[in-house]
Amino acid sequence: MSDEVLVDARGHHCPVPTLRLRKALEQAPDGARVRLLADDPMARIDVPHFAKQAGFEILESGEAAGALSFLVVKPS
Repeated sequence: MSDEVLVDARGHHCPVPTLRLRKALEQAPDGARVRLLADDPMARIDVPHFAKQAGFEILESGEAAGALSFLVVKPS
């Protein structure tokens, strides 16, 4: 699956970015990729912790133009 679901949580403080990511992943089909954009520095800690505990894999993470970006895949 090459399409990504985009969750733009810039301008929100944690835990909102992680909660929006969780909701998008729950609603997405198996194998879906969800990209989270967040500008709260706590997302660096919260998102990987959430992904590990929930069984999701982070395929990419990085920072560009002041926003953190995480590409997370929902297992099949």
